[in-house]
Amino acid sequence: MKFETIKRVILAAIMLPFVFMLIEGVVVIRSSVNQYWNLEKDRQFADVLARGGSIAATEILTEIGATRRYLADPSSRTAIDMQQSRVTLDRERHAFYASLPSRDALDEGLVGELSILSLAYSRIVAARSAVDQGRYTGSDPGSIYWYAALKQLAVVDALSPLISDPVLLEKSNQLMGILLTYYGERLITGIGTRYLNQGASARLPVELFVQGKVMLGEGMDHMVFHSSAPVVRNIVAYLGRSSQVKANAITDAILAGSRPTGAVHDVWAAAQRERMSFLQEKMIEAAKDIHETGENLSTRSHIHLTRILALCAGLLILATLVLLLAAKGLRLIDRLTQDREALVGELRSAAQTDLLTGLYNRRGFEVAASALLTQAEHGSRWISVVLFDLDHFKKINDVHGHDAGDAVLRHVAGVARENFRSFDLLVRHGGEEFLALLPDSTPDDAAIVAERVRLAIEAAEIPLPSGDVLKVTASFGCAGRANEATNRNFEDLVKRADLALYAAKASGRNCVVSGPIMPVPVQEERRKAASGGGFDSRI
Repeated sequence: MKFETIKRVILAAIMLPFVFMLIEGVVVIRSSVNQYWNLEKDRQFADVLARGGSIAATEILTEIGATRRYLADPSSRTAIDMQQSRVTLDRERHAFYASLPSRDALDEGLVGELSILSLAYSRIVAARSAVDQGRYTGSDPGSIYWYAALKQLAVVDALSPLISDPVLLEKSNQLMGILLTYYGERLITGIGTRYLNQGASARLPVELFVQGKVMLGEGMDHMVFHSSAPVVRNIVAYLGRSSQVKANAITDAILAGSRPTGAVHDVWAAAQRERMSFLQEKMIEAAKDIHETGENLSTRSHIHLTRILALCAGLLILATLVLLLAAKGLRLIDRLTQDREALVGELRSAAQTDLLTGLYNRRGFEVAASALLTQAEHGSRWISVVLFDLDHFKKINDVHGHDAGDAVLRHVAGVARENFRSFDLLVRHGGEEFLALLPDSTPDDAAIVAERVRLAIEAAEIPLPSGDVLKVTASFGCAGRANEATNRNFEDLVKRADLALYAAKASGRNCVVSGPIMPVPVQEERRKAASGGGFDSRI
């Protein structure tokens, strides 16, 4: 079996199980991410439920009571209590809106309920202004607060279908049941008290009384059918007490048109006050419980996020290991076929590289130049040579020593390598002299590249082994000719570049001189090619 076939078989044996495993991991991660977002969404809804329930159970009712006390006795003390209740309601209301998720997470029904709630709160603001101006003398703004409380209840109820966590959903129904029960009892108590405090000719507002009974029934349904929590059992047990059963019987009698005696009235009023106080306490308890549930959801979401990150990290590590194993296996197979070639290449490279600068030596340059010219026969129309050496290099060796000279040569070679083009061939020509072969370059192009290298060498600060820093310059000579398949000899280019280099030295050094374009006749080139000899002949 061929090595290429073996490589494909091994690669398939490694990668196919990994691909299936990767797909399964992506599915698991996606499911985990969805669970995380559901937990985060429910955590937000828990905060909204807790705040909304608290507003309906405490803040709105507190402001109603404070406002009524102020209207009955407009003293400085009642005015301060009313203002404090307003500030508290506004603070909680703003916190409630701030805790709402983005509109993308809300359905149209909830968005509509929130809009109605905002209008209800606007009516409360208007009622406050009317109270402050004395326009509620002899009347009661309770219906406005009552409407806002009902709308707050509607928002809490509209949140339930959006909740995914079963525990939070159960507690949401608990809270809604307690809220409805409380507000039903409050409506019954308020209507019944006003009716009984009036004369015998007073007419019972049956519709409002029935509305209270309906809310009471809905609240009990929420609690009984949606939850078996201790708080619900406590409420059911409380309502089963004899005093509460007796109060229910009196309520039914009032609804039937009976007017109880004063003593019975007092018993009923006391039982209703006790019941509403108990239910209000349970509302606050349920709201706190939902808040704690939200904190638990937050903790769970953070743990879930940590698991997701751990799963992603594990999958990434697994993928890396599989890829490393696959690469290692393929490299092992390749090594069986490439060890010999690599060894030969290393030996050839060692024989063709200048050990000091890492550039080609003459032998390596001959091989690379021959390959480059052969490759460029059909695409390159010009070939140029740049010859350069360091100015006053002997003085560097004499003053700073040969170690400093070697450091300068290494640094200049690195600067030249960085500033010549990536496909140019660079060779240490001998001593402090360097040569570069530039394919597909006219002499003008070569001079531009040479000038860039010259400026880079001039700007370089070369650290010496002694700790000193040295700056050097170099002189450049350029020559070029047309590239032809029949003419691979560029000894003439080297000679003309050498003449241009001498001209640069004579011109004061640290400059670039480009020689004339002098294509060699084909017959002369063939004669030189046939004669052989010389370093640069017949590369």
